[in-house]
Amino acid sequence: MAKDRLALTGIVVLIATILMAVLAPWISPYDPDAAHREIGRLAPPLTAGHLLGTDGQARDVLSRIIWGSRVAVPTAMVPILVSSVLGLAVGIVAGYFRGVVGSVVMRTLDVVFAFPGVLLAVAIAAILGPGMANAMVAMSIVLLPFVGRIVYVETVEVSRQDFIEASLVGGMGTPAVLVRDVLPNVLSPVIVFGTTSLGAMIVLGAGLSFLGVGVQPPTADWGIMASDGRTVLASAPWISMVPGIVIVVVAVACNFAGDGVRDALDPRQRTRR
Repeated sequence: MAKDRLALTGIVVLIATILMAVLAPWISPYDPDAAHREIGRLAPPLTAGHLLGTDGQARDVLSRIIWGSRVAVPTAMVPILVSSVLGLAVGIVAGYFRGVVGSVVMRTLDVVFAFPGVLLAVAIAAILGPGMANAMVAMSIVLLPFVGRIVYVETVEVSRQDFIEASLVGGMGTPAVLVRDVLPNVLSPVIVFGTTSLGAMIVLGAGLSFLGVGVQPPTADWGIMASDGRTVLASAPWISMVPGIVIVVVAVACNFAGDGVRDALDPRQRTRR
């Protein structure tokens, strides 16, 4: 990975975004919800004291971008962690025991898998109600079938290996075999999937907020900021452009970092980069 410049760049941007989220109270120039009436609404970038200008409510855009990272980072990471844990559990059980158990679990996941991910997330978030927690639940449900299927396929392959039979013959119980022998061998693809999905989850989380079924105003969120700027695109395009550019840059960086992790964990998947 050290020789992959794109991966290193992605990791640097990702670390910078996480640090920005952690240090937001100290590095933000202003309160993200404070109105600067002395500057006025829709002040252009580079206005005195406001590097990225102000929005329609005279709030500092840069401060809201910085504080928005505190929403974007956990909104993307928590669903990946939750779906990975649940997907490992159901995938290992279905892939190891197969038969009726495996069929029931995988057919249930297939039902969820059949729906387009974005539409399913929007529908679940709308049913549960707007809010950051409900958005993360919806995103976790969308990711679960992908993780479950990956783990199922890997578990089926691992369970047929001779060392699994040797462990059982040696007196090791089934729970111990699943934890000590199966889990470590199926963990790598899940890590790769999680890292490569991080950018998509940032975009999806911002999209839910943009549509009004995710994080709600006045919380500083990149999706809400992009949505707020729609009505003033002609006169103040930076209101939507700045958060949009940030979302794209962070998402692309996550993809680069994920590709690097994939190549490091599975050299067979290296691309021509």
